[in-house]
Amino acid sequence: MKTNFKLLTLLFLLIFPLAMFAQQDSTVSPDGIEFTDGTISPDSLSFEESPDTVTAQADSSKTTVAATAKAGGSAEGGKKSLWSIFIAGLVGGFAALLMPCIFPMLPLTVSFFTKQSGSRASGISKALLYGLFIIVIYVALGMIITIAFGSDALNALSTNGIFNFIFFLLLVVFAASFFGAFEITLPSSFVNKMDAKSDKGGLVGLFFMAFSLSLVSFSCTGPIIGTLLVEAASKGERLGPAIGMLGFSIALAIPFGLFAMFPSMLKSLPKSGGWLNSVKVVLGFLELALALKFLSNVDLAYHWNWLDREVFLSLWIAVFGLMGLYLIGKIKFSHDSDLKFLSVPRTILAIVVFSFVVYMIPGLWGAPLKSISAFLPPSATQDFDLSTGVGGGPAAHTDGKVKKYAEIFHERGTPKGFDPYYDYDQALATAKELNKPVLIDFTGWNCVNCRKMEANVWTDPAVAKLLKEEFVMAELFVDDKTELPVNEQIVSTYSNKKIKTIGNKNSDFQASAFNSNSQPLYVIVDPNGRVLVPQSGANYNVEEYKAFLQSGVDAFKKKN
Repeated sequence: MKTNFKLLTLLFLLIFPLAMFAQQDSTVSPDGIEFTDGTISPDSLSFEESPDTVTAQADSSKTTVAATAKAGGSAEGGKKSLWSIFIAGLVGGFAALLMPCIFPMLPLTVSFFTKQSGSRASGISKALLYGLFIIVIYVALGMIITIAFGSDALNALSTNGIFNFIFFLLLVVFAASFFGAFEITLPSSFVNKMDAKSDKGGLVGLFFMAFSLSLVSFSCTGPIIGTLLVEAASKGERLGPAIGMLGFSIALAIPFGLFAMFPSMLKSLPKSGGWLNSVKVVLGFLELALALKFLSNVDLAYHWNWLDREVFLSLWIAVFGLMGLYLIGKIKFSHDSDLKFLSVPRTILAIVVFSFVVYMIPGLWGAPLKSISAFLPPSATQDFDLSTGVGGGPAAHTDGKVKKYAEIFHERGTPKGFDPYYDYDQALATAKELNKPVLIDFTGWNCVNCRKMEANVWTDPAVAKLLKEEFVMAELFVDDKTELPVNEQIVSTYSNKKIKTIGNKNSDFQASAFNSNSQPLYVIVDPNGRVLVPQSGANYNVEEYKAFLQSGVDAFKKKN
């Protein structure tokens, strides 16, 4: 039973990075658009205020689009995003249970309830209340974060360069803590004072017992909690921190009630030992991998060009390679016990990690790596690519025109083999000349689902053929930080805020015309800007996405 439990826990750690990288069903624009009951509040667009009195020019095509666009698309994306945050919190909470600061306390705390209570029912009720107080404490922490920053500020964090860079540094610090460089602790006087109050009886005593657990275990749980809050904030969800802490605290509280009801299960728990520190170190490697994702976000949005796809992959290969060497005992940290032999679970985990490393290596030469494509920089950033492109050659409508903003986006943002426009008006003008519909692709540098769609759906030959031959494509990045020329910086008639960057311009257009701020968003319009079919978000079913494109083509031909 002990071996089975360890196997389950170690295999559980395998899915931890996937939960921490929980895919965003929507990438909130850097402009902090806020939804209320499925509608967008113009005041919540957090563009920089401007003293200028310039007003946005009326765009007839935008007005037409707005009148026919399908509304409410972002509400579902928000719900999905909150679910991903909750699941990440749940996984983080179960991982925290395996920390050296918590795992040894589990049997001691449950034994206290069962032995000190007058009856089994009383012991169970106290353990359940103890778990409930744990949930209340951590959810309150999430709510405090939300109140302190405000919903608009949390939305703005999603692609804000400064905060993403701070998140990167924080996660590196958390990783160093897990590696044993130092411990993140709270002031001992405060911890002792709270612990003393736990001696009181009744509900107050139980509350402070739960509070003491939170404080005493902070050196282990702090990095996990910090990572969850960072991840929740980066998704831009108003309730993200509270939802993340709800999942975390539920996972942390469940064992106390479960073992109080079935105390015989305590005998099946593995003994504390060096394996607990190994869990911390493995999580440290995962923290480093996640930190690189935040650094990549900044690199892409501000065009630093540090982390091209192969550079990012090289760093991940190094991180996971070192994790594999650690698992087989070739690397040892200061707090590690001697590894006399490899257990079966540890061996299996090492095999999986090394297999993942081998899987990533061909990506250095352009392999698509579809299973992790959502987390990698765009394939266009690959300098050395042996692949032959997508769907065999350039787009059919390539006409030699100088495309506006192409020097910014084409080489680093557009999937190889495609040749879209990056300005909506220019795309409409070309569509009129060629008599083709326009596929508007609202995307972002930091949009993980955009990368997944491009790598897993657009690479299908039939989809690629439709995109290239039947449409004029308009790829509009909503989070780009490139400033517009002064004569193009206007005040939006929709939000009354200053539009200063290309990202501001595209995000404001998406919000005002299509009542959505989620990416990717695909809209098919005719050359006059009229929507032909209901818009679509991320859809990883190739046949369904192909049917969506074909429906747009059919609607356009029928209209003509």
